[in-house]
Amino acid sequence: MNAIVQTAYGSSDVMEYRQVDKPEPGEGQVLVRVMATSLAAGEYFGMRGKPLPIRFYMGLLKPKPGFIVGIDFAGVVESIGGGVTEFRPGDEVYGECHGSCAEFAVADVGSIAPKPRNLTFEQAAAVPTSACTALQALRDHGKVRPGHKVLINGASGGVGTFAVQIAKALGAEVTGVCSTRNVEMVRSLGADHVIDYTKEDFTKGSARYDVILDNVGSHSLSDTRRVLESDGLLLPSSGHAGMSWVIAAAISSMFVRQQGRVFMALTDTKSLLALGELIEAGMVTPAIDRTYPLSETARAFEYLDEGHARAKVVVSVTASAA
Repeated sequence: MNAIVQTAYGSSDVMEYRQVDKPEPGEGQVLVRVMATSLAAGEYFGMRGKPLPIRFYMGLLKPKPGFIVGIDFAGVVESIGGGVTEFRPGDEVYGECHGSCAEFAVADVGSIAPKPRNLTFEQAAAVPTSACTALQALRDHGKVRPGHKVLINGASGGVGTFAVQIAKALGAEVTGVCSTRNVEMVRSLGADHVIDYTKEDFTKGSARYDVILDNVGSHSLSDTRRVLESDGLLLPSSGHAGMSWVIAAAISSMFVRQQGRVFMALTDTKSLLALGELIEAGMVTPAIDRTYPLSETARAFEYLDEGHARAKVVVSVTASAA
């Protein structure tokens, strides 16, 4: 089968399109014919090999031999492993696995769910990691409820575009922060207010928020907390801000009531089912910036590396007979 193998750490030229062996599902797993995948922050950090902790998973000096990139996917169950009763061949599914930038991939049944019926495979592939992060941040950690005022910093990004819609679905009054070219897109997602950060610094405004989901880390934690209500909560969710910002958030969460802990979102069946309900109800719709064929995945990484991507970047996969 064809797949994208990462051969080193660096820029997009470390991504190699090559033939590899087709995997086999184990106990509690399914083999999926991947129809589409999407790229998230994790893949970008993996390409760079930074922050360094990511290398404990991928390989210290270089990625493990034959390391196939990709996590999110949407596709069709090809075969099932032992003990699997939830799915059968032919089922359309979406979720998370290892090595989704390939024609076939193996997924644990606890990390997938039926694909929302009103989405294409490309749209569904844009959902898992980013939407689960937004859902778990706002619903589970932020306890967002009707009437809350929520600010999403980085509202035009992969997590942000879902966060705006999910916060609205939870009944919040939503303010999105983004650049000039993304203002109309964020407004179209349902944001009640949009702040163009090139013209206005939200940390210096008079508005106060119950929850701030920070996907950017563009301000100090103390400056951001300044625009919270006294019982408000700041949720840090950015690897782009650097390890010092993440560490500062983790430490201050032990002493500052308004400072939420750094959290690790999980892509699990329960969350995917909840997202599926919101999607099929028309309350959440994936936003896609660009789509590339599998053979041009390196170009997709190059586009991410330019820093101008918004929403999700998707890779369309056409499975061939193995």
